[in-house]
Amino acid sequence: MFKDKACIVGIGETPFCRKPGSGLSEMGIQLKAAVAALEDAGLKAAQIDGILPFPNVGKAEAFAASLGCENLRFAATLHMGGAAPVGSLRMAAMAVTSGAADYVMVPGGWNGYSGARVRETAANDVDSIPGGEIARDFYMPFGLTAPPQWYALMARRHMHEYGTTAEQFGAVALAMRKHAQLNPAALMHGKPLTMADYLASPYIASPYRLLDCCVETDGAAAFIVTTVERARDLRQKPVYIMGAAAGQPYPADEITNRADFHRTGLTNAAPEAFRMAGVSPADADFAQIYDCFTFEVIQQLEEAGFCRRGEGGAFVENGGIELGGRLPVNTHGGLLSQAHVLGISHVVEAVRQLRGEAGARQVADAEIGVVTGWGDFGDGSIAVLRR
Repeated sequence: MFKDKACIVGIGETPFCRKPGSGLSEMGIQLKAAVAALEDAGLKAAQIDGILPFPNVGKAEAFAASLGCENLRFAATLHMGGAAPVGSLRMAAMAVTSGAADYVMVPGGWNGYSGARVRETAANDVDSIPGGEIARDFYMPFGLTAPPQWYALMARRHMHEYGTTAEQFGAVALAMRKHAQLNPAALMHGKPLTMADYLASPYIASPYRLLDCCVETDGAAAFIVTTVERARDLRQKPVYIMGAAAGQPYPADEITNRADFHRTGLTNAAPEAFRMAGVSPADADFAQIYDCFTFEVIQQLEEAGFCRRGEGGAFVENGGIELGGRLPVNTHGGLLSQAHVLGISHVVEAVRQLRGEAGARQVADAEIGVVTGWGDFGDGSIAVLRR
């Protein structure tokens, strides 16, 4: 549909922090990332005519007014939680190749440490996530009040059915932390982790320990998509969008009554994206996998087709997802050790890798990379990119 016709031409990120917080509003911190993306691309704000904000943290009209985008003609928000940035990448590619827009900005960010936590948002506003009413009426009264508890159900079921172990979850945490030691911008830079540290960390929602959980962060990122033709006049080497897709589990608004407990949105989306790209998972040089919790990395590796269902635990062992392993995953440190910026930094890192700008964590001769998103109760998105 849009294979190799659209590309990413600009990226931007803010510094990441926790205590005492960014000192900016959630709109302010995203605008800072958006301006950085414009500078990276060599574009003026007035040239942006499409904006796809992340749900609940900003509106296209406000971005346009603040940046000076006087000709906004394409705007939408994809309500897929952490799957939204990669889903929006797909939507942006569709927009620029159809003529609905020329240059589309995808911003995302929040005060995830100093502002409202997901638990508070879900409890106070049922419209903040799909399935909010079900969470309010059937999950929260029984102690399932936040994402680690919801997703722990999936992790425990996988352990029961396939024998996945805590040490395999730990292998994911260690890989992300190891990569963060090569990324000075990562919150966990300078804080190496051992398996003993991991196993000694307290339980948050069994089987999830503290070190299975992502790092709540203040920060933002943004990227810009246009056509291959327009990219030729811009500052950076384009990163081509070979394929992209998004999908949802069934039912998407409830976890416990699914006929296939392990089927997520990515289960359907991944074959579509790889088919469009004309490559297979084995062709990827790296993957940036949405890692809200350690098990979600294992699950997405399976559902995306990097290994068969039930084999994800073994796939991540013995450095399998570390730099130099069979598939380097989250070379920036991911949500677990770089920062949780709603998954949009995974796109930024994929672009850096394909430009050859990742420094000490660069994957040698990286040509093809995969990025996934995960949101709400298992929404999924995926993009296959190339240099």
